[in-house]
Amino acid sequence: MTWIVTKYLITALMVVLVSEAAKHGDRIGGIVAALPIVTALTLIWLHIEHQPGQKIANHAWYTFWYVIPTLPPLLMFPLLMSRFGFWLALAGYAFATCLCFVLFALAMRRFGIELL
Repeated sequence: MTWIVTKYLITALMVVLVSEAAKHGDRIGGIVAALPIVTALTLIWLHIEHQPGQKIANHAWYTFWYVIPTLPPLLMFPLLMSRFGFWLALAGYAFATCLCFVLFALAMRRFGIELL
């Protein structure tokens, strides 16, 4: 139980770090948010918990492919926010991310990469 609480605290600390950095500067917040902090922590947790190397490698592999379709909606978010406000922009971002993900997964299937 102590281990799970430790994982939660360290992971939460990273999220707070990103939001605090974003408060102090747009660029520094963006840089910190763009760092693969969650992925690195996940890889560390899997390793510490003695998961097989192939499972850890697969996590990194799929994370790479799952990040790509999230990028176009990020570019749409500022435009949506200026027109519709934060909450509708966030909903549009979530919908666009899902749509991009499905379309990307279907496109990648043609190259033998199964994401769904």
